Amino acid sequence: MTKPIALLTFAAVTLAVGLAGCSAGTGSSDVSGVWGTPDATDTPGLELKADQSATGTDGCNRLVGTWSLTGDTIEFGTFASTLMACEGVDTWLGKASTATVDGSVMTVQDSDGAEIGTLDRAD
Repeated sequence: MTKPIALLTFAAVTLAVGLAGCSAGTGSSDVSGVWGTPDATDTPGLELKADQSATGTDGCNRLVGTWSLTGDTIEFGTFASTLMACEGVDTWLGKASTATVDGSVMTVQDSDGAEIGTLDRAD
């Protein structure tokens, strides 16, 4: 192979690998965004940001944490939370461990894999 062809081949392979790495990363463009109503005071919601941080509310307490995407499963890090007591509010979202998305619905599971709730895409 001549030198110019070898350089072009190397550049094409490098570009292809680089672009594949971008598309195979976290897939954040598919699941990032607003789910539920994270700015409300009485309903749960999360914002999954492109930098893999998550903020929101469990309907009572503010939540801050991280997320990643493995295959089609969203994995949440442990959420830091305020500790307000809100009578009559089910704070299930603070127990989120994983989630899956089907269309515009995120189904959230706890650490045992049990479904604990759903959030609709808001954006």
